[in-house]
Amino acid sequence: MTRIACLHTVDSNAALFDEALAATGLTGISLHHTVRTDLLAAAERQGRLTPEIADETAAILRRLSAEADVVLLTCSTLGPATEAAAADAPVPVLRVDEALAAEAVREGGRVVVLCAVETTVEPTRRLFETAARATGATIDVRAVPQAWTAFKAGDRDRYGDLVAEAAEAARAEGAARVALAQASMAGAAARLPADRRPLTSPMVGVAAAARAGTGA
Repeated sequence: MTRIACLHTVDSNAALFDEALAATGLTGISLHHTVRTDLLAAAERQGRLTPEIADETAAILRRLSAEADVVLLTCSTLGPATEAAAADAPVPVLRVDEALAAEAVREGGRVVVLCAVETTVEPTRRLFETAARATGATIDVRAVPQAWTAFKAGDRDRYGDLVAEAAEAARAEGAARVALAQASMAGAAARLPADRRPLTSPMVGVAAAARAGTGA
């Protein structure tokens, strides 16, 4: 059994990743969830991922690596912290949106990446632009206005509607592909017809972690 340790900053993301694992059809994989909402809250207060928050995140990732075959960070705002953790962890340490970025830019063209939290925009832009160098894709990263306010207020229906509407608007503007940068946004994809659904991180992230954990 391959053990994947997930570090979340949103409580509801644990269920999203359990559902994603089931949807992949992969067997011999177990997910173990740790939730630290305080890390994202701290980044929001500071307006960015500070070195101190990144260091704390990396330390948690290292601790999780002691009892896992692979560690998966599911928060896009904290994503850069995986670099420090991966340098001396005994198992692979991945950020969930890295696999999403690779998939989104694979065919080139214009890729619109939607974020809900403002603090996610810059780390997401850097990640996707780095991935795009290999394919020539052009990257447009934008925040969905009012989406995170709705999420934090507990209005998940409005959150999903705002994200889905933004994805449809990006398609109408000519985007070849639309990606939802944050795992919490994944539910919005189901609100759209199958042929117009944006890419989401839980399924591609879990599949990438499974491959890393088994050496496939």
